[in-house]
This record gives sequence, structure tokens and C-alpha cells, in this order.
Amino acid sequence: MRKLENSELERKSIEAFKEAKKTPIIIVLDDIRSLHNIGSVFRTADAFLIEKIYLCGITATPPNKEIHKTALGATETVAWEHCANVLKVIENLKKEDVTVLAIEQVESAIFLQDFKVEKDQKYALVFGNEVFGVSQEAVAICDGCIEIPQLGTKHSLNISVSAGIVVWDLFQKMKWNL
Repeated sequence: MRKLENSELERKSIEAFKEAKKTPIIIVLDDIRSLHNIGSVFRTADAFLIEKIYLCGITATPPNKEIHKTALGATETVAWEHCANVLKVIENLKKEDVTVLAIEQVESAIFLQDFKVEKDQKYALVFGNEVFGVSQEAVAICDGCIEIPQLGTKHSLNISVSAGIVVWDLFQKMKWNL
């Protein structure tokens, strides 16, 4: 077994990325404090050809050298938009027939492993603040909630880790399980 060189990985150019068919997932980040978390989510979004990221509330926006440290250029490929109010973003996405799901621990949440994607459906995933999670107001207007099962003593994961887990799960269900 030999580790591949970067030149062997056949990565897309920025132009090819922008023209590529996107995975029908939108990420909504609300009040994310950590610039490194924001950058990491951009990198995950790039890896899985995510359609767009909405940066809401106090979530910082590119260009920002701290975001760039973890995004490593993904802010140049992934479409993004800043919106002050996450509730307006959720309402607008729902008007566009996007299924909006909060990633949160709530009553009657669907565990991630039990969530079934619908063919030809676009999803928006709402991730909340590192301390307070997705606000109750946002949860109340989402179409549903997905919970990542956790078996240890902690009751939460880092936002960028959560995004990676959920995006991968939906991506692989969309690409290989339909």
C-alpha cells in the first residue's frame, strides 16, 4: 500500500467545483462563535459538493484569516451568504420546498441512523451555537429534527464534528442507498 501524492487525487479546480452538480444539501450555521468551526464546516461542504452555506446571526464571514486556517480555500468554492436572522432563512427555504431539519436534541427527534432521505428532495441542516444549540424558535419552525446518538457521558459534539457526521450520513444515503 502506498500513500497517494496530492497530484494523484484528481481534485477539481475552483471553476470545475462551481460548475459541478451539487449535493442537494444546504447548511445553516446560526450564531457559531468559533472561527475554526466555521472553517471546518466550509471544508466539509467542499468535500461533499454541498450546495450552499448560510451564515446567520453572529457567525463570522469570509474573508477571515482564522476561518481560512481550517477552510484551506473552501470559502472560494462553496457558495455562502450571510443573513442576520436564521428564522427568515428557514422560512425562505421552506417556501422553496426545501425540507429544513434542526440538528438538535428535542422531543420526538429522529435518530440519524433512522432518518430516511427522499429521492429528489433538497435538505437544509440547521446547526446552532456551541453552547446553546439551535434556538427553540428555530426548532419550532423547522420541518423536523435529527439527533446524533451519543452513548458516553457528554451530551454534545463539537459543531464541526456534528456537521461532518450528519453531512456524510445524508450524502451516503443520497448517493448509495436510494
